[in-house]
Amino acid sequence: MLGLPVEEISYARRGFRGATDQMRARLEQVGASFRDGYQAALDQGKANGLDKLLEVVSPELRGFAFEGAAMGLALLDRLTPWRPHRLSDFMDGAGEPHIYMVHVGVGWVWARWPLRAPQPSQREKRQLDPVLLWLGYDGWGFHEGFFHWPKYMGGAPAPRSLEGYQRRVFDQGLGRSFWFVNGGNPGLIAGVIEAFAWERQADLWSGVGLAATYAGMVDRPILEQLRDLASPHWPHLAQGSAFAAKARARAGNSTDYTELAVRALCDISAEEAARLCDSTLRETLRRQTPNTKHQTPLERQAPKLANGANEAPVYEEWRRRIQEHFAQASSAQSDRSENHNQANCAHLHMTHGTLTHDT
Repeated sequence: MLGLPVEEISYARRGFRGATDQMRARLEQVGASFRDGYQAALDQGKANGLDKLLEVVSPELRGFAFEGAAMGLALLDRLTPWRPHRLSDFMDGAGEPHIYMVHVGVGWVWARWPLRAPQPSQREKRQLDPVLLWLGYDGWGFHEGFFHWPKYMGGAPAPRSLEGYQRRVFDQGLGRSFWFVNGGNPGLIAGVIEAFAWERQADLWSGVGLAATYAGMVDRPILEQLRDLASPHWPHLAQGSAFAAKARARAGNSTDYTELAVRALCDISAEEAARLCDSTLRETLRRQTPNTKHQTPLERQAPKLANGANEAPVYEEWRRRIQEHFAQASSAQSDRSENHNQANCAHLHMTHGTLTHDT
C-alpha cells in the first residue's frame, strides 16, 4: 500500500493508448510529479518543510506534486492515528493554494485502503472542507480508471461500497482518467464514454473537460474536436474545464495552455471561468435554506455527509449552476444564429422579389 514505484505509473506499463509522443511525455511527467510529491511526503513524515521539497517541481506540474503529497500525508495519518494532524497542517499551510488537488489526493487513500470501512474516516470528515470533500470521490474514480482501466472500457459500475451522489463524483474522476488512458485522443475518449449508460455520460465528460484543461497538452483543433464529440454534454465538459481554470488560478500556476483550453472548451477566458466558479459558489451558499443560513458550512453540510450522500449536496448545486450558465450561453448563441439566418433569408427574398419585379 505504501509503495508507488515509478514504473507503475509509466505509460508503457499501464498499457495506455492513443497518445502522440509529445502527449505521452506530458502524461508521464504528470505521473512522475504526483509520485515525487507522494514520496516526498512519506520521506518528510510531516507537513512542516514539505513545501520546500515540492517547490523543485515546475509550477505547471506542481499541483500534481501537491496532490501526491496529500495522499502521502493522509495515509500516514491513518497508519499512525496518534499523530493525526499532518493532513490538516498541510491544508492550513503550504497546501492551501492547491486545496482542490489536496482533496483529490486524499481520495487515492480511500481507493487503496484495504479495510472495508466507510470512506472518508470520521477524522477526515472533520478535517476536509465540507464542500470540496467530494473531490475525494473524484480522486477515487481517477485512481480506479488509471490503474484498472480495462475494467471500465465497457461501462462497468462504480464500486458497490459507494452510494448515492458518491457514485456520480466517482464517475467525474473516472472521466478524468480517460484523458490519460486514451492519450488525449478525442475519438477514443468518446468511444469509451458511449459504452456507458446515458445517465452517466455527462459526469464522465465533466471529468474529461477538467483533465484536458488542467493536465493538457494538445493543440486547439484537438480541443475543438473534443468539444464537438461531447455534444450534447458540452455544458458539463465546459464546467469541468472551468473547475480546472479555478484550481490553477487559486494556485497561481495558470499557463498559456490553460487560456487556450478554456477558450476552446468554454468560449470565455480562463480568468472569466475562474470568476464564474467563484460567483456561482457564493450564490449557491447564499441560497441555503433559511433555517441553516446562520450555521457554519460544516454544520450545513454535515447531515448530507452523514446520510450517505443521497441528496444533492452543495458541491453538486455549484456544478449545476456553472453548467446552466454554459447551457444558457449555448442557447443564446443558437438564437442569435437562427435570427441571423432568418434575416439573411428575408434579405434574399426581398432581393429576389425586387429583381423579379424589375424584369
